Amino acid sequence: MSDVAKEKAARLLKKRTSVSSLGSHEIRAIGKTKDSISTVSYIDEPGHHDDNARPTVQMENTYQLGPVKRFPVLTVNNILKDVLTSYLQEEKYEAELCRQMTKTISEVIKARVKDLMIPRYKIIVQINIGQLSNQNMRVGSRCLWDPANDTFASYAFKNRSLFAVGSVYAVYFE
Repeated sequence: MSDVAKEKAARLLKKRTSVSSLGSHEIRAIGKTKDSISTVSYIDEPGHHDDNARPTVQMENTYQLGPVKRFPVLTVNNILKDVLTSYLQEEKYEAELCRQMTKTISEVIKARVKDLMIPRYKIIVQINIGQLSNQNMRVGSRCLWDPANDTFASYAFKNRSLFAVGSVYAVYFE
């Protein structure tokens, strides 16, 4: 991982008031991922992108059509529950704070899932946080899906003032 990406991840974590709430494996996972590049999309900040072009990587064909190790949905559900609960248990809904929290929480979850070292799965993390005020909300997603190999994990959290829905999608890369 490049120094620019490390600094960006560190800044995201420092925006949270205390880094001490993270375990050492979360910080280590952000700094040392095995041949992978994580990106966060900033839909609300137009023009925000890395100017560094990613080098193309030539890979040999493995002719492997299915995963050797299945994606551990129960373990990822526990990660979602743990992270969402620890970050949002005592928080009150504030739009700007929740906007930053979605970015931070998604990076922490992605780092912890990548720390499981599941080969050949692309990981997509989506976090939605909203104010709890007697409304209904449905979260849906669509994509091309291989039901034999692709899967997801999801967890919904709520406290007195906010709700959060976290989803981790695992798409097998052939």
